[in-house]
Amino acid sequence: MSRAIRLGIFIFVGLMAFALGVFLIGRKEFLFSSKYQLSSSFDNVAGLANGAPVRVGGVTVGTVDHVSFSNTPKGKVLVIMNLKNETRDIVRKDSVALILTEGLLGDKFVAITFGSKNAPPVQDGDSISSQPPVDLSDLIQKSGDVLETTRATLKNLEDASGHFKIISSKIDNGQGTMGKLINDRSVYNNLNHTVSEARAGVTSFQENMEALKGNFFIRGFFKKRGYADSSELTRNEVPKLPSKPAAQIFTCFAKDLFDKPNNADLKNKKLLNKAGEFLQQNPYRLVAVTAKTNFQGEKDKNLELSRAQAMVVRNYLVQNFKIDDTLVKTKGLGEDEQTNSDQGAKVQILIYE
Repeated sequence: MSRAIRLGIFIFVGLMAFALGVFLIGRKEFLFSSKYQLSSSFDNVAGLANGAPVRVGGVTVGTVDHVSFSNTPKGKVLVIMNLKNETRDIVRKDSVALILTEGLLGDKFVAITFGSKNAPPVQDGDSISSQPPVDLSDLIQKSGDVLETTRATLKNLEDASGHFKIISSKIDNGQGTMGKLINDRSVYNNLNHTVSEARAGVTSFQENMEALKGNFFIRGFFKKRGYADSSELTRNEVPKLPSKPAAQIFTCFAKDLFDKPNNADLKNKKLLNKAGEFLQQNPYRLVAVTAKTNFQGEKDKNLELSRAQAMVVRNYLVQNFKIDDTLVKTKGLGEDEQTNSDQGAKVQILIYE
């Protein structure tokens, strides 16, 4: 083979290798495919280099054309990207650019999220939003902080465990109140005896109070008040009155019904007989005895007074007339906005059919 032929073959192979290299490099850089440009601004690109891959859904669809500082005074870094035209259907105005890392210590690349169907498609030269990259140094620093916090927590637990051991040892040796209480039976017996005496004292006090209620000098107080035990006031009280109006209403003013408007001592019981006789002769579904007071005195005391007045009226009705006491309830309404005098303080017997 002549020298000229060998030279021609060598040149031909060289040209083919050069063409193949240009093709491969161009393919990697998308030089032979139609493309468009997008940009995105970051506070920090974490070492992203020119020519880095741009991926959508994990597929490489472009490259980073260049990274530069933007002209705005906010100190942003501008990333210009070249993307294939066929990505226009999946990259939209609401897509977001992220800078990620290959593995733990690999190269940086840009990942773009899929856009929503309702968002408009991107155009050549558009800008999309971004998310700040996670830098490895930040992760290492945060991991160090977490490690230090964990060490401090373990140290505190170790110290607390030591204190518990000391306390437990003292208790076992009978030191301190707890130690004596657990190890010395006499301390437990004395404490138990003291508690028993306290309970006996409370019981004795309650018995004395019950006896005082019947005392000649004190029973007048309970009589004027209208009740002996405060727990009786809400025994038959309804949470709220029915929403529909009552079929029949009997009204008595407190100044006429009680010894004084500010107590629950029934003076003129005959005023209630008309309501009692009506209940004996007519069917009903519910009877609500309500009471309202004026604004004289404290609000809580007036509520208690209204409950007491409603209770004594109910007791009179169920004790003196043949009616179903399970259907007769009370409702103390306390102060009434329209009740500003003794004339307005009243008791009403509401009958619901």
